[in-house]
Amino acid sequence: MSNSSSQAEMARRYFLGQCTGIGLCAVALSLLESGNRVLAESNTQAMGLADLPHHQPRAKSVIYLTQSGGPSQIELFDHKPGLPKWAGKELPPSVRQGQRLTTMTANQKQLIMPARTRFQQHGDSGATIGEWLPHHAEVADELCFIKSMVTDQINHAPAMTKMLTGHQIPGRPSIGAWSSYGLGSENRNLPDYLVLISKMKRPSDQPLYDHYWGSGFLPSRYQGVKLRNSKDPVLYLRDPDGLPRHLRRGMLSGINELNQRRFQQTGDPEIETRIQQYEMAWRMQTSIPELTDLSDEPESTFELYGPDSRRPGSYAANCILARRLVERGVRFVQLFHPDWDHHSRLSSWCVARCRDTDQASAALVKDLKQRGLLDETLVLWGGEFGRGVAGQGKWNSPEGGRDHHPRCFTMWAAGGGVKSGITHGATDEFSYNAVVNPVHVRDLHATVMRLLGIDHERFTYRFQGLDFKLTGVEESRVVTDILA
Repeated sequence: MSNSSSQAEMARRYFLGQCTGIGLCAVALSLLESGNRVLAESNTQAMGLADLPHHQPRAKSVIYLTQSGGPSQIELFDHKPGLPKWAGKELPPSVRQGQRLTTMTANQKQLIMPARTRFQQHGDSGATIGEWLPHHAEVADELCFIKSMVTDQINHAPAMTKMLTGHQIPGRPSIGAWSSYGLGSENRNLPDYLVLISKMKRPSDQPLYDHYWGSGFLPSRYQGVKLRNSKDPVLYLRDPDGLPRHLRRGMLSGINELNQRRFQQTGDPEIETRIQQYEMAWRMQTSIPELTDLSDEPESTFELYGPDSRRPGSYAANCILARRLVERGVRFVQLFHPDWDHHSRLSSWCVARCRDTDQASAALVKDLKQRGLLDETLVLWGGEFGRGVAGQGKWNSPEGGRDHHPRCFTMWAAGGGVKSGITHGATDEFSYNAVVNPVHVRDLHATVMRLLGIDHERFTYRFQGLDFKLTGVEESRVVTDILA
């Protein structure tokens, strides 16, 4: 034993030796009372923090349709009819303004590539939507297009980390984890925050990191629970063959009793999390099989969401699961669909991702509305950034693509207290800079929190002596113009 550790041990023994019986009882009672208090607060927090919501929420749940990779706003939503006259010409320096480019295009000329698709106006709102999204056109009057989104990051991992956690470096809680921590959910048989990842028809080479839905410095019980796109949505949830339920329950109760004793001794919040997660896993043994069994869905559901909705793990099937989750009171549901990264073969690559997601995204909006759930469910659609107007590779070749572009991109929202049938913000004639009502990622986060009834400035968590918040320390604002 080292000299320092020996001295610490002697000091501890001296302290305990000098304590009277009453003093020891006081210490024990203090630990017991502290443990019981924290556990009681935890049970109360099943429905969120005591001081939340700060005001009347407009949305009870969020479904975030995350299109990972950066969909091209130029082909899908941000119609620029003047681009053809610039075809093959270099992007003017006054437009580029010295903005950073990735290493993939920094050494080539920035030759303008007009949109590879045609646009039409749809609905009473007259929203412009590209021809690759015909089903979106059917719900144009339900959508709020934000065409002036802005972020700071130009590469996928930091940009997605920024979009989902408010910071480019991993380690901060995701927006879903913040929602879970603050508000909990109405269903104690399912996690507050669930993540669904599309099972692609071909292997995807785009990584999706766990910190995208992580809890950061919040207790780990608030991280997103990923449902696997396979036979067992949650690993090790089923009891082993031959193990009766009453034995599993007895074993779990015994483990929880030991953990509670340890928690009362140490006050370690991760022990409390372990207790709660064991209990949640027990309840999920019933709730998850019931959730993922779509046999009770009528034929009309699969017709609405499209033929791919019968394939387990597909984006369309996950959209149905997302609706089933918010029906059951889950607070935050996040879908990830990768491979929107079209550096080449834009006309085939982007079309394929549209084909994967178009019908199901629109069907989700329709389905929620016909069930009376859209008004209380905020649906978000978008990626981590957009695409640049210059062609990557040969601009006039079928092999041409588009590089990453953070200074403007389009997202849409529906339901949950957002105005329908409007377009907010605008870009310049090249879809290169947000020039009217820019909306930073921080502003989007502040607005989502507002719709959930949370003042983002007051919603903090103390960690290492600092009061952290989702929107950070830089200026951010609620986009009030899009609120109904």
